Amino acid sequence: MNVSLTPQLEQYVKDKVKSGLYNSSSEVVREALRLMGERDMLRQIRIEELRAEIQKGIDQIERGEYVEGEDVFRLLKERNAEIRKKSE
Repeated sequence: MNVSLTPQLEQYVKDKVKSGLYNSSSEVVREALRLMGERDMLRQIRIEELRAEIQKGIDQIERGEYVEGEDVFRLLKERNAEIRKKSE
């Protein structure tokens, strides 16, 4: 397989080999692909976690376990007023 790199990427690969961290350009590319695979896997796990949390929220709403936005702001204003009173 032949791969074309931009001059900047090619220099980056050469610098990595020159640093002694890698024995060859192929090692650098393999490591980069391995890390990309890990990142993709972590991203997929995070997406699945977010979907589960969204579903959890949907389920709570369907059970009536939620607070209206207006009530949240009212409660926040009340707490803010209490904190201000205590700090006086």
